[in-house]
Amino acid sequence: MGGHEGFSNQRLSSATWFSHFRASALRSKSLPPPSSQTAVRSTSGDSLVRRLGLFDLILLGVGASIGAGVFVVTGTVARDAGPGVTISFLLAGASSVLNALCYAELASRFPAVVGGAYMYSYSAFNEITAFLVFVQLMLDYHIGAASISRSLASYAVALLELFPALKGSIPLWMGSGEELLGGLLSLNILAPILLALLTLVLCQGVRESSAVNSVMTATKVVIVLVVICAGAFEIDVANWSPFAPNGFKAVLTGATVVFFSYVGFDAVANSAEESKNPQRDLPIGIMGSLLVCISLYIGVCLVLTGMVPFSLLSEDAPLAEAFSSKGMKFVSVLISIGAVAGLTTTLLVGLYVQSRLYLGLGRDGLLPSIFSRIHPTLHTPLHSQIWCGIVAAVLAGIFNVHSLSHILSVGTLTGYSVVAACVVALRLNDKKERESANRWTSSWQEGVICLVIIACSGFGAGIFYRFSASLIFILLSVGVAVVASAVLHYRQAYAQSLGSGFSCPGVPIVPCVCIFFNIFLFAQLHYEAWIRFVVVSVLATAVYALYGQYHADTSTLVYQRAPETESDS
Repeated sequence: MGGHEGFSNQRLSSATWFSHFRASALRSKSLPPPSSQTAVRSTSGDSLVRRLGLFDLILLGVGASIGAGVFVVTGTVARDAGPGVTISFLLAGASSVLNALCYAELASRFPAVVGGAYMYSYSAFNEITAFLVFVQLMLDYHIGAASISRSLASYAVALLELFPALKGSIPLWMGSGEELLGGLLSLNILAPILLALLTLVLCQGVRESSAVNSVMTATKVVIVLVVICAGAFEIDVANWSPFAPNGFKAVLTGATVVFFSYVGFDAVANSAEESKNPQRDLPIGIMGSLLVCISLYIGVCLVLTGMVPFSLLSEDAPLAEAFSSKGMKFVSVLISIGAVAGLTTTLLVGLYVQSRLYLGLGRDGLLPSIFSRIHPTLHTPLHSQIWCGIVAAVLAGIFNVHSLSHILSVGTLTGYSVVAACVVALRLNDKKERESANRWTSSWQEGVICLVIIACSGFGAGIFYRFSASLIFILLSVGVAVVASAVLHYRQAYAQSLGSGFSCPGVPIVPCVCIFFNIFLFAQLHYEAWIRFVVVSVLATAVYALYGQYHADTSTLVYQRAPETESDS
């Protein structure tokens, strides 16, 4: 009898725990209007300092996006797409513009809080979704920072070896890395040193780090412009024919590859709390930085494919070798300098964004409170910044992180898709209270179901395209997405975004296109990236279940399943 009673108590305890987990996971964050957000952060002791103007924000976005890829990726893709690589960058840029429009609306709607995609999904959906978005993004950021620091070390060594006295005398453990234990480990000393220096700059304050970013970004933009202008005089238009030698599929595949060359405008959204006039400047900064990047990439593509036949392009240093073949070695030196400057700013901005995301979760209680602390004089999240630097330094110092590159971009594509979905969900949420209570399902729920169908259709189309399935299956997937988008468009009413200085045009069609294309790209990733997505999601859910649900700050949370939706605040 006692055993039966104990078993019943155990079942009751399990049911109680699951009920608490479910209620916690479905909580969403209620944020005050933009004006009061600014006022709260400006008068609190844990605020960051508003020192970033519009020009700083544009340079921040350009600094995050234009790296060594402008000198390498263009040539790599051009070997398959030919001069059509220009169209690849144009298509990827157009898709990025649509994603940027979604980011711009949300950055304007929540202009005074850090967190980016994490904060948007916390407000639009629920706590568990926000935590999963953070973890997936953070893994991309950590591995990416380690990989970029390794590349920066290699380029720095290559730059030093331009001096005859140093050529061939710099050991491997200072540059590309020295293999140990049969390649299991790869020792590198210079990459952690560079990470430590950049972390030190970021700890000093946003003014100092912004100044370094501005100088380095301006340097690389000037160098890219010099490359475009110098190469324009060496163009042979005959090299542009045929424009797409391997057909449109190669151009489209190229677009899926170069799409990641534009990631970085989300860094502008994550600088919300340090922007002087966030509601006006954030949307302009996001769109302005992206348009600058598109122009530079297209200019480089036209020059590169016009100077040298695409079949003769080098895979490792296409631009440098193209100019060397024309007897313009001084431009090759400039390209090396530009690559170092480009990687430096990409790494600097990446570390900056990571610390602000950790700051947001620390404030919300989903991570230990040490991550939420702001230094009283430097006004930077010192502990978060140092932690990000340590993680990247350990990865870069002892592992060959380049081998992990095929599991990257999962977090980026996931985050972009969720941000696009947030635009639709928040617009629907704005009018949810005006609906009749006797409907079996709300407009918000209908909208979420349609968004999930669009995402699944995008993945299906991507799989069919990847494995060269019949065109009928691809068209069927596209058709399902079109129907779901039409349902969203005709069955819902989308008011202007409340409290937003900028509204994404074409809602819900623009967010739907973003989700479809992002998940289409997700399907093109290596299968190990899919495994990483599942494994990391399971582990993140476990961390949330054991820690996050019990420590979340509930002062601004809304319990979605409560009989009446009301804020605890």
